[in-house]
Amino acid sequence: MTPAVTSLFALGVAIVLSCTTRINVGVLAIAFAWLLGVYQAGWKPDAVAAGFPVTLFLMLTGVTLLFALAETNGTLDRLTHRVMRLAGGSRRVLPVVFFLLACAVSSVGPGAISAVALLAPLAMPIGVRAGVPRLLTALMVANGANAGNLSPISAGGVIANSKMAEVGIGGHETQVWAANFVAHLIVALAAYLLFGRLGRTTDAEQRGTGAADSGVTIAAAPLDTKQWLTVGVIGLWIIATVAFKVHVGLGAFAAASLLALLRAGDESAAVKKMPWGVIVTVCGISVLIGVLEKSGGMELFSSLLAKLATPATINGSVAFITGLISTWSSTSGVVLPAFLPTVPALVANVGGGDPLAVALSINVGSALVDVSPLSTLGALCIATVTDQAESRVLFRQLMIWGLSMAVVGAVLCHLLAGTIAAG
Repeated sequence: MTPAVTSLFALGVAIVLSCTTRINVGVLAIAFAWLLGVYQAGWKPDAVAAGFPVTLFLMLTGVTLLFALAETNGTLDRLTHRVMRLAGGSRRVLPVVFFLLACAVSSVGPGAISAVALLAPLAMPIGVRAGVPRLLTALMVANGANAGNLSPISAGGVIANSKMAEVGIGGHETQVWAANFVAHLIVALAAYLLFGRLGRTTDAEQRGTGAADSGVTIAAAPLDTKQWLTVGVIGLWIIATVAFKVHVGLGAFAAASLLALLRAGDESAAVKKMPWGVIVTVCGISVLIGVLEKSGGMELFSSLLAKLATPATINGSVAFITGLISTWSSTSGVVLPAFLPTVPALVANVGGGDPLAVALSINVGSALVDVSPLSTLGALCIATVTDQAESRVLFRQLMIWGLSMAVVGAVLCHLLAGTIAAG
């Protein structure tokens, strides 16, 4: 077998093992990447190591360290009470709040990754306390962030619109935003209806201090000096990230260092609480994906699936293809820059189709799967779960949901992309 075929097979094995065993597939993925890259493709070890996602690693470790400090000094618990009071303590309202807040933050500029990095560490524990299933909270935050990710002023929207303009299909910012927003709204509504009734008894109910849907006021203890300091530092970090484009991960390291220096948190306890297993999993898979891309495995995968398209099915087909690729790759960093410029040639080769509808299908199909734990949004949500058993459960759930979104995206784009493009 060629390196392209072998790397594609190795990724498939890693994905299956991630869903069926307790092996940390990040460790296995790095081993696969080394064997394939060095001993089959003939690369130097440094070429394999270059696939390590330094930026993602810094983001995951910095953000989880900062919020681990906030958890160990009791700040998150106090904030949880207050957010629950604002939502009436209702597990029915909280998922809607998560979706809208993530969408708003993402739309104004930072994009989906920054929005999830900012909100997931707060939303996930708040959801657990209110009895919202972790899967539903993760889906509402991630889909909300992605729903606003292609606004004309967001980072993702700038990438999509500029790449479309390069090949003569620019000037459609409204359709780009609308198609993406509608698709994620539909998926989020489906998730809410599917999982919204699965909430469990909350801590408040168990302690007799309130009920999730009873409307009883939930008691909220006052914050002490260290906790107020933590809230202030996290607030400054959020402002710096949103308003001044400070790097999310590096800024989080600076914020965590400040809290440690001011003795507002125990950094040793926080480091022990960080989900290192999840971080190794995500980064290890990324190394294997780097080998897949360099060896031509992604091009092989795309060419095989592209042969299935016809003028009548091109929208759904391209959404399915880009969705599967985006399950393990970066939407804004890889899929959109790689596929949007090929739209005119793809339409010509297939023998028909609306270039704008095909571009919208690429945008939507690649984004809907971003809740996959192999993508940054899913990884950020999983990284907030410190219990290893619970994180494995959420990993499998998001993997299944993410892969299923490739099919859902294909169906939605087949039905709606042409209509939105025409409008």
